[in-house]
Amino acid sequence: MRAARWWLFLRCLALSGAAVEAFEPVSTAVVAGMGAAALGRKLYQYLYETCDQTWVSFNSSGFEEALQTKLFGQHVASRVVLKAVTGFMNNTNPKKPLVLSLHGWTGTGKNFVSQLIAESIYRQGMSSGFVHLFTATAHFPHEMNLELYKTQLQQWIKGNVTNCPRSMFIFDEMDKMHPGLIDSIKPYLDFYETLDGVSYRQAIFIFLSNAGGENIVQVALDFWTRGRDREEIELKHLETALSLSVFNNKNSGFWHTSLIDKNLVDFFVPFLPLEYKHVVQCGLAEMAAKGRTPDREVVDLMAHDLNYFPKEERVFSMQGCKIISSRLDFYM
Repeated sequence: MRAARWWLFLRCLALSGAAVEAFEPVSTAVVAGMGAAALGRKLYQYLYETCDQTWVSFNSSGFEEALQTKLFGQHVASRVVLKAVTGFMNNTNPKKPLVLSLHGWTGTGKNFVSQLIAESIYRQGMSSGFVHLFTATAHFPHEMNLELYKTQLQQWIKGNVTNCPRSMFIFDEMDKMHPGLIDSIKPYLDFYETLDGVSYRQAIFIFLSNAGGENIVQVALDFWTRGRDREEIELKHLETALSLSVFNNKNSGFWHTSLIDKNLVDFFVPFLPLEYKHVVQCGLAEMAAKGRTPDREVVDLMAHDLNYFPKEERVFSMQGCKIISSRLDFYM
């Protein structure tokens, strides 16, 4: 138990009648009005995560700042996610859960954005008991067990939303998900007020996928080839083609899914391929995160040795930022 928690524990004991003089003065009226049960609840809520504002509360300004300062090269994704999450969290009576589908090549920031969303809502971030991460290859590996997975997934979501309406579910590797599995949770993403007495309207569902990455890369290449600025790319240039390619991709967990057919995905969020300058930004940020003074010379050396395309012009990174942490250890 951390020192701060021990301090609170001892202070609560003091409030119950032992050695009050050793701690800061507290209103006797407050102490007198606080029974043992209430005191126990206060202590429990401090020490253990509960589904209330003590542990679950949206930090909109912190979320916006994190997207601006920590996510590099993703102006489209940053804008869409900020508006979608902020609007949903500020809506006291949403009509359906928030459903985001994040698409792009590995290393472009999809998992990182999921982490930023979790950290802006839950005090424990990704470690929160109300944040649930599923990966296709780890949790749903065998196609022969598809019907069992559907039942387990439905039970898991229902149980956790019953426990905390403000639950978050992240599905990684959607491009490796068995087609048909994700349709099993379609009722929970729909516009129902309740299902079997449970409301899912405050929950958040996030799907992560490499599917559609080729379409996104092609748009980025077209803009670059025509000499247009990367910042000119907007969601409208990508979203329709992205949703159609995912829907018609037989190797995707979204293949012919009713989630797309019934327009239950609120936003298809494209993550653009990163350029050299973005890799450098990731490297400098990673050095700082490791407690080192950011060194541009070291980061440039590391970034230069990565692979880029087109081969001659070396414009877009093939690995993005995902391998930077391990690569930097070698160059430092």
